[in-house]
Amino acid sequence: MHLSKGKSDRKDAQWLLRYGQQQPVKVWQPDETVLVECRQLEQVNEQLLKQKTMVSNSLEALQRQPVISKLALKRLQQMLKTLTQQVALVEAELLALLEQRFAAQMTLLCSIPGIGRKTAGMLLLFAGGFTHFDNYRQVIALAGLSPREHTSGTSIRGKVRITKMGGGLIRGKLFMCSFSAKKTNAACAALFDRLVAKGKNKKLALIAVCNKLLKQAFAIVKSGVPYQADFSSKLAPTA
Repeated sequence: MHLSKGKSDRKDAQWLLRYGQQQPVKVWQPDETVLVECRQLEQVNEQLLKQKTMVSNSLEALQRQPVISKLALKRLQQMLKTLTQQVALVEAELLALLEQRFAAQMTLLCSIPGIGRKTAGMLLLFAGGFTHFDNYRQVIALAGLSPREHTSGTSIRGKVRITKMGGGLIRGKLFMCSFSAKKTNAACAALFDRLVAKGKNKKLALIAVCNKLLKQAFAIVKSGVPYQADFSSKLAPTA
């Protein structure tokens, strides 16, 4: 910081200017219209899911009351039914748009054991079809699955954890996929078993599986080759 002694909006603007002058910065490009529309549908779907959860909790609380209003019960049940239908419609519309835009990529991602149709669509939406990434580490960092270490000399502040910066929704979906992947995906199963055998807790091993799934997804979409259980990298050293 060149021994700067103060902080202000002006100083911050100057540092941003110097960063732009010293570092190669890519010109921002707006997303495709279909991706913007899909993200808007995704936001609507998340709002509907929150409302559905709220109504479901209210319904459960009402049913535990000693005195239950039949009219209140009926209205909550109707609201829950309507919200459930709306969620299903929005999800179907969103997936239809994604399959129309990313038909080939959807097929490739669905070939990965552990990744289903919905997760494949959400992953392509999250990563924009993987067109703006140079390597899988960038995707993992954007998803907030990169390890974050906070140490200085002999001072260690807590355990090494993931950053959780970025895509919270895709992290949740990948974590649910990891339960299936550790059983059906050969590479993920080997990774999970190896980490557990070393004494790592199962949640940490599942997070490693999430990273593995992202790595596979990136490689498969970029190469255009479907998942192969016996695949071995051509870059791997030979004996």
